[in-house]
Order: sequence, then C-alpha cells, then structure tokens
Amino acid sequence: MGSASRRGAAYLAGFGALLALLAPSAMAKPHGSVVSVAAAPNGAQRITYKVGPFDVVPGQNNIQYAGIGDKPKVDGWITRIKPDLTYLNGTVPRVDVIHLHHGVWLNMSRRDVTEPGLPERFFAAGEEKTIFQLPKGYAYDYKASDSWLLNYMIHNLTPVASKVYMTMTFDFIPKTSPAAKGIKAARPVWMDVRNGQIYPVFNVKKGTGKKGRYTYPNDDPAAYSNGNKQNEWTVDKNGVLLATAGHLHPGGLHTDLWLKRQGARVAKPACASKKSGKARKRCKARAPRGHGSNVHLFQSKAKYFEPAGAVSWDVAMTGTRPDWRVNVHKGDKLWTSATYDTKRGSWWESMGIMVVWMADGKSGADPYRKRVDYGGQPTHGHLYENRNHGGGKGSLPDARKLPDGPTVGGGNIDIVDFKYAVGDLSLAGSAKDPPVIPRGQSVTFTNLEGGGQQLYHSITSCKAPCTGKTGIAYPLADGKVSFESNTLGTQIPASGAVSWRTPPNLKPGTYTYFCRIHPFMRGAFRVK
Repeated sequence: MGSASRRGAAYLAGFGALLALLAPSAMAKPHGSVVSVAAAPNGAQRITYKVGPFDVVPGQNNIQYAGIGDKPKVDGWITRIKPDLTYLNGTVPRVDVIHLHHGVWLNMSRRDVTEPGLPERFFAAGEEKTIFQLPKGYAYDYKASDSWLLNYMIHNLTPVASKVYMTMTFDFIPKTSPAAKGIKAARPVWMDVRNGQIYPVFNVKKGTGKKGRYTYPNDDPAAYSNGNKQNEWTVDKNGVLLATAGHLHPGGLHTDLWLKRQGARVAKPACASKKSGKARKRCKARAPRGHGSNVHLFQSKAKYFEPAGAVSWDVAMTGTRPDWRVNVHKGDKLWTSATYDTKRGSWWESMGIMVVWMADGKSGADPYRKRVDYGGQPTHGHLYENRNHGGGKGSLPDARKLPDGPTVGGGNIDIVDFKYAVGDLSLAGSAKDPPVIPRGQSVTFTNLEGGGQQLYHSITSCKAPCTGKTGIAYPLADGKVSFESNTLGTQIPASGAVSWRTPPNLKPGTYTYFCRIHPFMRGAFRVK
C-alpha cells in the first residue's frame, strides 16, 4: 500500500472510530431540500437548504449525524454561509425551548488540515449563529461530487417532543458564471482549544482565574498534561489568513488567535521614542501587539445583547474586517485561547473555537512589523428567538422556608420523569420539602431517565432561592457553594456515569440546585 493510501486508510479509520463511539441511532438519514433561491452580492445566488426533519424527543441533548443529500448540483464557489434552526412551518424556535447546541458541516471527501484523522470541518455554528463571510475575491472551492455530513446536537429544554429542520444559506457562484473569474480558493483551518476531542469542552469554575476572568488553557496547569497542545497548529505552507470569528458558550468573553514564529520578535515602534502626546499614542496604536515571538492576530469578542450581561446565548461574535490579511510562513505555529467571566457563576462544558480561513500565497501583512489585530464587527444583530430572558418572579416555593423532608444520608434520590424524586420544588405536598443529609454524609442522585442513554440531567448549584422563571439567562450556576454532578448519562456528551454523590464536606444549610440540561427542574436539600 502506498503512503497516500495508508494516510487515507488512517483517516477513514480515525473517523470510523469516532462514529463507533456513538449510538447506532445517532446516524439519522433525513432528506434535504431547497427552501429558497435569491440574488446575492457579487453575482452570487443565495440558496437556502434544509436538512431534516429531525425528531427531537423530550429533553433531548445528544450528538447525532445526518447525511446531506441536497446541495448545489454543479461545481462552484461558496462565499457566505448562514445557519439556522426552524420548526416545520419555518419559524425559529425560542432558544429556551429548542436549542442549537452546535452544528458542524463536514466534507467527507477531504481531510481536515488540523486533524487529518477527521473529515474536513468547513463550517460550524452554535446558538450564537455566527454568519461566515469570506472577503471579496476568495471562496470555498465546492465540488458537486463532494460528500457532506452534518454533526448536530439539538437540545430540547422541555419534556415536549418536536420536529425541526437545520437550515444553511449559501452565497454560491457556479464556476461557469462570469462572476467566478479570478476567485481564489480558501480553505478552513479549525482552531480549537480542545481540538481532536469528540466533545471538546472544558469547565470554568466560579472565582477561578485572575481578576474575575479565566483563560483556557493559560489558567489550567493540567490543560495539556500529556504534552499535546490541542490549541496549536503548525502551518503547513506559506499563505495568507483571510477571516475568522470565535465560538463560545454563555459566560464567554472572547477568543484570541496568536502566531508564534521561531526567531521572530514583535517589533517595537521606532517612532514611539521620538514623538510625544497624541502622535506617540497614534504610533503605538499602529504597532503590533504581543510578547517575544508571540504576536496577537485577532480577538473575537462576544457582544451580549442580554440585559444581564455575559450570561446567556443572546450574543453575537465579532469577525475580522474585510481587509484583514495576515502573512504566515510554513512552520509558524497558530494557537488560540478562550476567556470566560468567573465573577457571576460557573460555566460547565464550555468551548473555545476559531475557524480560520486561509489561502495560498505570500501576500498579506507581516504581523511582527504591522498591527493586524484591529477590532471587528458582530456578524449579526439581536435575534428575536432570544427574547425570553427569564429570572422574573416564579411560582416555586423558597426552599429555605420549607420544613425538613425525610433524612436521606447515605441514601439515593432518583431522577425520573423530569423530576428529582425527593426535594423537587415543583412537587406537591411534603414531597417538595428539602431532604436532610446529616453533616459529613452524602446522598446519591441517579438518573433513571431512559437508562441515561439519551435523556441527561445534572445537579448544578444555584443561588437560593433559585425560583425565578426559566429563560436563556436564568437560572445560573451561581451557588455560594459550588457543586456540579457533570452531565449524568452513559453516552457522549454525557460524563458516562448515571450517578453522583453530594460532597460530604458541605456545611449546615439549605442548598438549591437545578438541571443545566432542563433548567425548569429545580430542587433543594438540607445539611444538618
């Protein structure tokens, strides 16, 4: 077998191993179809495709895959991509009802440049629904013969079943069109602080980091303990970076893209020592930013429309300016980081991703001599589906004012039918009274919902009374004492365990908690 064949076999084997870890039911085979076609700038067609429909079971929060059968029938160029999630009638679900945790579009006919064992990840979207746009003159080289696959995670925050479509709107230029003349090919470079993981997440605990901010991997000494810097990629050829934007979860503030070149140093502006006042300030503002051989290329900021601040999906990420061009050399190292706020709460299962677009050539600015990290613009404005923020006065009782429930030290509390069997604040009568755990003991929570195979739950501490109305900004993992079960379930993205024990060192008091996957679920227990 030749080297190319061996590489191809390794690539397919790697992806096969990834799929083997998923349940057989995860490989759905929905049909696709065209929703609309319209004119777009620069001679493109704006075509919207839908994939599905997907049956969303009550409380769903698992990873699935679907083939994409309908896409452009001729070779061409893709210059813009806009994602969305809709009901069968075309309306967009409220984010606190049906939630697009993520969608990743994979080109099975090509290998990923940063993880060659995977198919090419050419586009991704989370609930921030970033719109991808390449600068004029560049585009993704599309082949009609390419095979595409959709990796998706649709989160149903309710106990009610539904059906939805994933939609994808392309700006597409056929290669036979006069508008295709002179277009240069761009390719995606998937940068991820947990690159190569099936579910690339990390936890951010309240109060960690520095001055209320936590940056991964910088603030986690064990981030890459095996020596594999998952956030780093060695540039494989000379080229120019064209565009990027970040992906974060609630609580996220920004992702950052850096470049490291052996022997290079960030230049100090020669004019800074010769000028004073406003002139010197302007001079320094044009100088590259960084330290040593690490130069800063771009910061994708999270612009929150959320009135409560950086606590929900009511956000848009900033993307690079249309004229952003960065020259990179073969052997350079690109790396990325993600920064979260830790003053308000903990952010479990967080992400930090930047898809960077790159073209061949030697054009673009030398980032060591000229500043390139100017701020960008949000890729969209406020989305109507983010209108229910929550947090208003609810109907649940204040657990601190309820009498003691049964003593459960060393016992078990089942989770079934979207309720905690004891101490769930929505239960009637004495069943809602907080169960008592003798100090120094623990109680075990067990997820019995479908054996934990598809319906996952968590026990996540929240600030008492934790009774406000559910929305995209409430409740939060903001308990004065932080505890977290992780996602209880047997399959990815769950932790692999269906049970969790409360910490035995909790001090006397009433502790309130909620389910991150289904935030209408609220409970309490008492330590005495």
